[in-house]
Amino acid sequence: MPAEKLDSELLRTFLTVADTGSFSRGADRIFRSQSAASLQIKRLEELLGQKVFERHARGVALTPVGERLRPVAQRVVDLLDVTIGELRSDVLEGLIRIGIPGEYGETILPDVIARFSRFNSRVELEVRCSFSADFPAALSRDELDLAVYTAETLNPRSHVLKQERTLWVGSRHYPVHERDPLPVALFERSCWWRDRALEALEATGRRFRVVYTSESSVGVTAAIAAGTAVGVLAESAIRDGLRALSPAESFPQLPDSILVLALNRNVKSPAVNAMARTIVDAFDKGNR
Repeated sequence: MPAEKLDSELLRTFLTVADTGSFSRGADRIFRSQSAASLQIKRLEELLGQKVFERHARGVALTPVGERLRPVAQRVVDLLDVTIGELRSDVLEGLIRIGIPGEYGETILPDVIARFSRFNSRVELEVRCSFSADFPAALSRDELDLAVYTAETLNPRSHVLKQERTLWVGSRHYPVHERDPLPVALFERSCWWRDRALEALEATGRRFRVVYTSESSVGVTAAIAAGTAVGVLAESAIRDGLRALSPAESFPQLPDSILVLALNRNVKSPAVNAMARTIVDAFDKGNR
């Protein structure tokens, strides 16, 4: 009797569940029901005769067998996708103009470009990696096709990539937060982060002065780490040597930071939609 063979769809479901760490999130990504995804994984485990996932309260984790299977499954699926992309008649082409904040230029962006370009080599990418407060206006002026930026409010064409606390941050090594007047590092151009921070400080009656400005959170982080000033950062940007400053220390609470992906309403392009899916997947992977 011939041995049963692995089906590529089983491998795709396996990879998606592994990437998302959850049957429900994995099923959503491949447009299947959770029960259908669970059945496929059960079938895969029956074929292998071993478990590929350990179930736990927060989702699933790969077993040693699953860890061994993952790179093999990824190579198989990538080869199939590349082959289909090269042979199909509806190959995506054209130019996509993307805006992404500078702080993601060395983290999320390389993954997005690698994953998208692997299967869409005929699409030209024009990336603006800079101050994201300019991106909504650039979208409305048809200068960008899609953009990632931090929003204070949402619009119907925005997809939330991440929501987290916005915090006052100081150095762990320098008591700069105790100075009077308080030295502050902020973005150099008007944006809601800068505006809300200044309004919040003014409402406390505390004396302060802006001593450092930058176009990116990387620059603001450097000033905080150096003990030059306190500043405002998303919670995920707090690293070693920095600490959040609390309302008990006279630093008022700020609105949450909402990172969104927005599309140009005037652009109807399969290539842009494909890029949007790639960006969403990359941030979903990075949030885990």
